[in-house]
Amino acid sequence: MQEEGTGLGFSAKAPAPVLNIPNHLTLWQGDVLSLEVIPSDSIDLIVTSPPYNVDIQYGAHRDNLSYAEYLEFSRTWLERCFSFLREDGRLCLNIPLDKNKGGQQSVGADLTALAKQVGYQYHATIIWNEGNISRRTAWGSWKSAAAPYVIAPVELIVVLYKKKWKKTSGSQKSDITREEFMAWTNGLWTFSGESKKRIGHPAPFPLELPMRCIKLFSFVGDTVLDPFAGSGTTLIAAIMLNRKAIGIEIDSTYCALAKQRILANLHLSQAQLTLETHGKEGEINTGPGA
Repeated sequence: MQEEGTGLGFSAKAPAPVLNIPNHLTLWQGDVLSLEVIPSDSIDLIVTSPPYNVDIQYGAHRDNLSYAEYLEFSRTWLERCFSFLREDGRLCLNIPLDKNKGGQQSVGADLTALAKQVGYQYHATIIWNEGNISRRTAWGSWKSAAAPYVIAPVELIVVLYKKKWKKTSGSQKSDITREEFMAWTNGLWTFSGESKKRIGHPAPFPLELPMRCIKLFSFVGDTVLDPFAGSGTTLIAAIMLNRKAIGIEIDSTYCALAKQRILANLHLSQAQLTLETHGKEGEINTGPGA
């Protein structure tokens, strides 16, 4: 059943969204593990960067689980997102290659294997070179073979899909240029990370990351989900690129930040938005506290 005014097929029993731009974008505050707002088989592309479990102070999310707890948490949200995807739906998963805080762990390999156990099919891994090696402070044993740390200044974007790789649903309209396609199908992407201070979030990713994923792996008009929406960067990229955007964020502070950033960036949208709420042109439902 479709909730009146959203145009994105949400349950009529769903709670009020924090921000709703009918037929274009909806942002919910809640936990992706329990929030009942997204129908099964409705999402074309998920672009997300889940918590890394390196004791980042997110607010509502506990980021210092044991590694076993972290993997179980990851399995649960991966299973839930798997049900949201269409048969030709895709997941672009931004995760660390590894981590050394709290003990060395092969996070990228472990989460990729876990996703395959859940049922995702593996397509590729993009290496994102952030070039942030100058910020490192942990060396292990300095200039000694006793116990040196090896740290790569890269992250991964693991590309997975649900059942079939060839995309047959959607508009079949791509907006990627020849130059972008040639550059981005090279699996080494080099661009800088985002400033925590500038965005106001402890672990933001730059707009360039979701923009590349969205243009490369979805058609114009597709529905893009970020189940860990954070400061809203994926949603901003999606609406700029004329996709339908859905975000879920557990923390009320980051929901407010995402809402603020989305509204501030609306003028950058490629789409000529006709905003309709209950038939009234030009109205945006900004949710509670607007």
